[in-house]
Amino acid sequence: RKLLGHAHIPRHHAKQFNQFDRDDLTPYLNYHRPCFYPETRMDAKGKEKKVYRYENMMTPYEKFLSLKEPEQYLKEGITLDKLKDKAEAMTDNEAARKLQQAREILFQLVHERQAEG
Repeated sequence: RKLLGHAHIPRHHAKQFNQFDRDDLTPYLNYHRPCFYPETRMDAKGKEKKVYRYENMMTPYEKFLSLKEPEQYLKEGITLDKLKDKAEAMTDNEAARKLQQAREILFQLVHERQAEG
């Protein structure tokens, strides 16, 4: 919603938004956009506290690789080499630019169709 806004998406645009999500947004989020991963610490009173440190900032792909034996979680036919190739296919800045271009094209299609209708 942050990227697409909070307006209602009409049913006849669903395929275009789903394709954008699958082809552009999800790969960007998984391979190029870093996230904070919290550490859980106990304070003096025994309460759990989440601490977000820059050392724990990484993409979901990098977090996946940090797991013990990540290969065990992969679907059949997917390898770590294939994931690495996807992650390294473009830089973070190139991926962000591609995402913004795809978003602009998507919204142009939606607005053109609304103007016609």
